[in-house]
Amino acid sequence: MNIFKSGLGLSVMAAGLLTSTAMPALADARSDALKALPENVRALYTDPVDVAPADFADFKTPAKPWRWCHSESYMGNPWRVTFNDELARLVNGAKEAGDVSEFLVSDSNGDATQQISQIRAFIERGCSVITTIAGSSTALNAAIEDARKAGIPVITSAGAVTTPAAINVMHNQNLWGYQMGKGIAAALPNGGTVLQVEGISGHPLVQQENAGLEKAVAESGNLTIARKVSGEWTGTTTKSAVLQALATTPQQIDAVWSTGSEARFVAEAFQQAGRPLPLIAGSISGDALGYWSENKDTFKFYGGEVSPHVAAQNAFRVALRIVEGQKPIVNTIIAPMPTITQADLPVWYKDCMKPDSAAIFPIPPQDPFPEELLNAYFVDGKATPLYNFAKVPASCSK
Repeated sequence: MNIFKSGLGLSVMAAGLLTSTAMPALADARSDALKALPENVRALYTDPVDVAPADFADFKTPAKPWRWCHSESYMGNPWRVTFNDELARLVNGAKEAGDVSEFLVSDSNGDATQQISQIRAFIERGCSVITTIAGSSTALNAAIEDARKAGIPVITSAGAVTTPAAINVMHNQNLWGYQMGKGIAAALPNGGTVLQVEGISGHPLVQQENAGLEKAVAESGNLTIARKVSGEWTGTTTKSAVLQALATTPQQIDAVWSTGSEARFVAEAFQQAGRPLPLIAGSISGDALGYWSENKDTFKFYGGEVSPHVAAQNAFRVALRIVEGQKPIVNTIIAPMPTITQADLPVWYKDCMKPDSAAIFPIPPQDPFPEELLNAYFVDGKATPLYNFAKVPASCSK
């Protein structure tokens, strides 16, 4: 049995129940998938990213106009709202071109059972394609497999599912954590002490990010982790956790490593505690850029951006290519993340960004996932129709 085509292989692996005979099969499939990609793309697939050949060779493209459906798992924060607004802008552009007849959106508000029901309703409605931010890496697998059997491709963003019936479009969180750790090491050649601010403790993505940092620290030979706290990817929680850590950590903190977009809250915590601002690594955001604008002499940053605009654009582009007939090579597409240093901040900053601009996310100055690179993930890949990064509205647009 081909465990990837059965839809069971990666789900079993995620549950930790792989047999000794299944392990080599998974390793072989991963190796075969990576061999089909160019060398520069392979470098994005560090362990433990799972990847297998895409099972789309005999996928039949749906007739136009398409019914585009989006299954959202939670729309309770500005990042998700921005993602959905950008996806709607792109799909509505396809509607204006006559390629899409209808755009349907569901929101399960954190309830995986509800999201499963909503995906099944999309199947019944005859959706041509389903994009989703999945609320679980495993719970939706059966529904996604049913969609695939019905001829409906499912494209995930901002978190992968473990069934190979879907096409996942994601960042490599392990590489993200590692690169920020390496950035700290480069900025502190003589070594230093790091405060580690993780997201939701125990979350699979957090475990990957933490492993990346651990590798970077080990390679540096002179960085030390002073404390690890959980900020839960939430600004106020992060600020409270950092304040508590500073109250019981008298030694100098040279850098803070985080993976969310809470840099401004970290800086405010140090300021409130009367401590010098360290180098802060994380995902840049409008409020952090606003804080930098008002504190240019003290705010120091290294990181990237987990952009809701770019995440929506990537999901849209991959989905559109598939329904247009392009064949994906692998079932997990890794999107690169831009590197943002202190010197880059003036380019990312806009006048509308203030320290309270938590709902504003900066637009990258250029596409971090160029069409030429995305082509490498498809058989005979060619530019995405109906997409032009230069037409993305500016951060301060109304």
